[in-house]
Amino acid sequence: MSDASRSIADARRAGMSRRDFLRFVGTSGAAAASVSSLAYAADSGPGASADGPPTRPDGGSKVRTTLTINGKPHRLEIDPRTTLLDVLREHVGLTGTKKGCDHGQCGACTVHVNGRRVNSCLSLAVMHEGDTITTVEGLGKPGQLHPMQQAFVDHDGYQCGYCTSGQIMSAVAMLDEPWGRSDDDVREAMSGNICRCGAYKNILGAIKQVREG
Repeated sequence: MSDASRSIADARRAGMSRRDFLRFVGTSGAAAASVSSLAYAADSGPGASADGPPTRPDGGSKVRTTLTINGKPHRLEIDPRTTLLDVLREHVGLTGTKKGCDHGQCGACTVHVNGRRVNSCLSLAVMHEGDTITTVEGLGKPGQLHPMQQAFVDHDGYQCGYCTSGQIMSAVAMLDEPWGRSDDDVREAMSGNICRCGAYKNILGAIKQVREG
């Protein structure tokens, strides 16, 4: 017999119904949980809370860092937990880099760090002090587009456009990576970037134009 079954049997012998017993256990359990939580807060030192683990006494102080983005230094004071993606969008105002899944699965947030493609939603900004960061805004400008940007225009390599900046950043980085020349090689190289509109055929055509041109 389990401990719970034994307790219910003892309660019945004492004249307590099953419903009354369960109500008593529920009330006692809630009280015990509250006492346990308060005891944890009392024993956890400054900044502790009965609602969960203790927080930092200073509330999470910010740190100073300087990031070089598209050739320009940006001196920032940020929470050390801030992702590179959020710094780019919320602190620097470079909103071409998109927040899609925020879990590194869609590629919409792709940027270059020291010439290599990185999912900026998975990377802490403070890790990149001293690195060279490039976003889609740093590739080209109106009237003087990067060849890959122009190829996406030529081939209609987008529909809603939300994934396009990440697609372009990955495609540009791929040019310096040792991928084969076949269509399947290109598809594999770009598999980390999802287009929910399904413009893959046109994206492939744009990349082939630049690689062959």
